[in-house]
Amino acid sequence: LYFSAQEGILYFYHIKDLQYEMKICTEILQPISSLIFSPDYTVLLLVTDQGTVYTYKPAHGEEAVKLLDPCSSCFLAADFLTPGNKYCVSVTISGEVQVWFLEDGTCLSKINLDIEVHVT
Repeated sequence: LYFSAQEGILYFYHIKDLQYEMKICTEILQPISSLIFSPDYTVLLLVTDQGTVYTYKPAHGEEAVKLLDPCSSCFLAADFLTPGNKYCVSVTISGEVQVWFLEDGTCLSKINLDIEVHVT
């Protein structure tokens, strides 16, 4: 079980029967608003309250890597494009939808919906 609290720390709970072990995976110092696993569960996208997007690879136990910084508008949500885990899609509060290459954070395409977006 992966989860985050307001302080921006990603935790992992290993639960077996009635026993559990908690481990701190990475710390990004920004409150994390959402966690999204890739379809093959090798990469975890972390979206912060400030709109920054990070990637974290649980099997490697490395630090989270900043992928996207909010530019003119805050990233509201992000998810993987399937099949695979090479690309993600994000949406900003201002309604801009973008497709990103995860390896280096290159923006491959974007479209503006011309509406304000909200998450429910």
